[in-house]
Amino acid sequence: MFVYRSVGDTNVGRVRKHNEDAYFRDDELGLYIVADGLGGHAAGEVASEETVHTIKAWIKRERPKVLGLMENPYDEELHNQGQRILESAIQAATYMVHAMAEYDETKAGMGTTVSVLLVVGCVAFLGQVGDSRIYLTRDGQIAQVTDDHTLIAAQIREGMITAEEARYAPHRNVITRAVGSHDYVEVDTRVVEVVPGDRFLLCTDGLHGYLETDEETLQHMVMEPEKAIKALIDMALVRGGKDNITSVLVEVVEG
Repeated sequence: MFVYRSVGDTNVGRVRKHNEDAYFRDDELGLYIVADGLGGHAAGEVASEETVHTIKAWIKRERPKVLGLMENPYDEELHNQGQRILESAIQAATYMVHAMAEYDETKAGMGTTVSVLLVVGCVAFLGQVGDSRIYLTRDGQIAQVTDDHTLIAAQIREGMITAEEARYAPHRNVITRAVGSHDYVEVDTRVVEVVPGDRFLLCTDGLHGYLETDEETLQHMVMEPEKAIKALIDMALVRGGKDNITSVLVEVVEG
């Protein structure tokens, strides 16, 4: 059996007047979420918090099914079932946020990104909408394990622009998918088999906009979890802090 330990924190940054990010972590439930609200004023904050709340409630309701996934962690059908549970949770949040925006015109157009990690034994299920991210550190290497749903990321995938050119593109923050912008959203899901020593980093673009998968970031990632989170947020602040900064670090250890 594996044990999961986590820390998380959020910072308003150096420019924004209020924080529209939200996060959740529960080691017993094995659920970790970061969300970056869109829409300005209080609307983005409402969207991110409602999304976190709805996903959490859905996973708690499906807890018996989630625990059933541990019966055979390498079974493909159980993997598919886990991904469906996660997708349904995010779709429920999408419907709720969209309905709230339809009902209250002051929140029209609100939405949020979301990155979700659900761990069950030796398997991690990832759910993704928008441009928040999940990274995995293993064997001295760090890699992004989610895809950004942005216009610039699509252009990179199509070979229309290079990653270096993308760093300076004026439209690099245009999001192509968000929870709540419509009553349905396409959700990316993925299954990752974990090993002791793995560390997952969930973060909003206020952090990963300043993060490189380089030696400095790796040095931060292998610190004690509390120190790692502080070092990463401090790095984003020193490098500009133009957006809200939120991160959750999840460590895998043998039980």
